[in-house]
Amino acid sequence: MSGTTTHTRLAEPEALTVAARIVDATKIYGSGPTTVRALDGVSAAFARGEFCAIMGPSGSGKSTLLHCLAGLDRLTSGQVFLEDVELGTLNDKAMTLLRRSRIGFVFQSFNLVPTLDARENILLPLILAGRKPDQTWFESLVTSLGIEDRLAHRPSELSGGQQQRVAMARALVTRPALVFADEPTGNLDSKSATELLQQMRKAVDDLGQTVIMVTHDARAASYADRVLFLADGRIVEELLAPSSASVLDIVRKLGD
Repeated sequence: MSGTTTHTRLAEPEALTVAARIVDATKIYGSGPTTVRALDGVSAAFARGEFCAIMGPSGSGKSTLLHCLAGLDRLTSGQVFLEDVELGTLNDKAMTLLRRSRIGFVFQSFNLVPTLDARENILLPLILAGRKPDQTWFESLVTSLGIEDRLAHRPSELSGGQQQRVAMARALVTRPALVFADEPTGNLDSKSATELLQQMRKAVDDLGQTVIMVTHDARAASYADRVLFLADGRIVEELLAPSSASVLDIVRKLGD
């Protein structure tokens, strides 16, 4: 089985309704003999309403790619666009405002505020943005995630799966155009991981959101519409309509 690089997709960008794209991206850390080229000329486009997984061996650049797409890190050269906005043109304040209004994040370590209860953690992006919550949407979200009876609990009083569902609700509460997930199932048991992946799939299918997820788990990647495989800072394979088996075939080929 062989994939194609996403450069082919970028040749005709008008064929896609693009939610995000990265063009000729290079990211270099350090200098001299300690230089690391984490991204080496990466180009990729992500359609609105798409669930895309990013995979690759350790050190392949997958988390760097995600962080640069999400505006958490800046490229050494190249461009990142979120819809019609080029991130490289934004100052820190403008970048923060864009992240609050258009982007949701889900991380492996949950990143919940320990002194806040679940309700406060979920609403935090709205509080920081000075926006009032849509109560109907909030109630629908916590009910669909099965945490409506845990809202008064602090993170230390929640299981790992419950904490990640709170983090997912926080990522979705602003109705962002894009949700970025960095190894979101890494600290979860199988049941909790499945529930989280189903919710991410639902965000794409029912809400039309774009989800871009870094994962090392072939089963998690099988929930996506497309998988991009990185090696040595470059996209080397693309797989459409992935299954666990087809993902594993490529992972083995890449030597992860």
